Amino acid sequence: MNLEAIIQEAVSQAVSVLYQFETEPAQIQLQKTKKEFEGDVTVVVFPFVKAARKSPEGAGQEIGEYLVQNSHVISAFNVIKGFLNLSINRTYWIDLLNNISANEKFGTVASDDNSPLMMIEYSSPNTNKPLHLGHIRNNLLGFSISEIQKANGWQVVKTNIVNDRGIHICKSMLAWKLFGNGETPESTGMKGDHLVGKYYVVFDKAYKTEIKELMEKGMTEEEAKKNAPLMLEAQKMLLAWEQNDAEVRQLWETMNGWVYAGFDETYKELGVNFDKIYYESDTYLTGKSEVERGEAEKVFYRRDDSSVWADLTPDGLDEKLLLRADGTSVYMTQDIGTAKLRYDDYKIDKMVYVVGNEQNYHFQVLSLLLDRLGYEWGKSLVHFSYGMVELPEGKMKSREGTVVDADDLMAEMIETARETSQELGKLDNCSEEEIREIARMVGLGALKYFILKVDPRKNMTFNPKESIDFNGNTGPFIQYTHARIKSVLRKAADQRINFGTEIDKTIEISEKESYLIQLLSGFPAVVRQAGEEFSPALIANYTYDLVKEYNQFYHDFSILREENETLKIFRLNLSEAIAKVIKTAMGLLGIEVPERM
Repeated sequence: MNLEAIIQEAVSQAVSVLYQFETEPAQIQLQKTKKEFEGDVTVVVFPFVKAARKSPEGAGQEIGEYLVQNSHVISAFNVIKGFLNLSINRTYWIDLLNNISANEKFGTVASDDNSPLMMIEYSSPNTNKPLHLGHIRNNLLGFSISEIQKANGWQVVKTNIVNDRGIHICKSMLAWKLFGNGETPESTGMKGDHLVGKYYVVFDKAYKTEIKELMEKGMTEEEAKKNAPLMLEAQKMLLAWEQNDAEVRQLWETMNGWVYAGFDETYKELGVNFDKIYYESDTYLTGKSEVERGEAEKVFYRRDDSSVWADLTPDGLDEKLLLRADGTSVYMTQDIGTAKLRYDDYKIDKMVYVVGNEQNYHFQVLSLLLDRLGYEWGKSLVHFSYGMVELPEGKMKSREGTVVDADDLMAEMIETARETSQELGKLDNCSEEEIREIARMVGLGALKYFILKVDPRKNMTFNPKESIDFNGNTGPFIQYTHARIKSVLRKAADQRINFGTEIDKTIEISEKESYLIQLLSGFPAVVRQAGEEFSPALIANYTYDLVKEYNQFYHDFSILREENETLKIFRLNLSEAIAKVIKTAMGLLGIEVPERM
């Protein structure tokens, strides 16, 4: 039971005994005691005044006296108007730190074969372009949410659906076929996903030129877009793909192979992975079968042009296309098929889609369609809807080639981290190999932390310059603090100081030290809340608060130079516990922390 629950239980018992007033412990209001008053935790007394038939001060005095006499946790109290300020017994803090130090997995809950299973989908790239900044936020959120749910006792399957078919894929294929002159990743030295993305941009430029020419001949813009030769050829290629044309399929497999090799490099550098990957080219046929079954069962209907639709107007939505007139499928068809295959493959208790908020309507519709098709899990799908990420310069567009490439951004962050760290002297006395590894950790840590510290449901602007700062709410600030603590612990070990043993409960500790233990003790609750809300930002900002408080402590108190040996050991144990929680917390964000800097 955490401190808050212990105090609520004790106060509930006090008002029951003193005033025969029954209240649920969770309803008792607690606050952190204001700095100008003595105490650790404050109880709001006003709700008990009527039952006590006393002034707020009188009720507070009686409750405080009861708590000191009957609770081993409360050592003293004072009353300021209707607020009862409680001081926590120092032995409680020491016991708490001893327990935290002894628990290697502090803050996390282990799963077993009987734990519920959560499948989390993230990334979902198209194979016509490399990953960009928007994908980075998606991947970081998906991976971190997966780690947080594991820490809350769930079995987790991390999954990815690769959108490897469709008109957008055919655009890159056609442009390469027409303009590529046989280029390959090997012949150009380009990553495969970059090479394919180059031809997606080439298609768009050539397509716009054709539209302009057709409009000059008298067509409207809409007519020109539909009748441009390149678009007609791309649509013809898509139909040939669906009909298993050997030449088109061979080109598709070759170019997708280039892209997958490129994606794997990017995922590895970013530090994310998947347990199971699905491909739209495999799942869309299952989706088509489900749609056709739905039509046969009168759940969906076919129009005169042979297209298949769902009428969602009774649910306050509109009509949704599921199969085009030519029999080709749409994204919704694929997602129906993917959902069915996943539930066939795994006994999923909760399915979570990590997809941007521009797809809110899509997932609202998907949930309804699966429910109509008779799948009881349809309405329990979770769309984790997150906000868009932009640069200070504004939005990005893939087809215009104005995106921030994920590989380029990561390389830039690592190089900037190296330069900044060297300027500040953080890499002095490090070997070249250590410098490269620390620069990688700090650069990627800065990127990940800057993105994950923001409430995921909000749109955000990523500013690379602000993210690499060794002061303030940044990844490098937290990483450097971890390295600083590890340095202190190494020096203590070199001096043969035997820390890591249970701490003497008779020592006097400061308010700052007890507050640090209190902060540490709150970590499991933060992990639990982050899991309930799917919010890595809660972990990130908790870690910053902990690190900020520790740095103040480090500045104001001696550790290795402390003359009192028992107090020195206590402070080393406290530092070690804080380093452990920092490492665990940052690990839940997918961020590594250096042992030295």
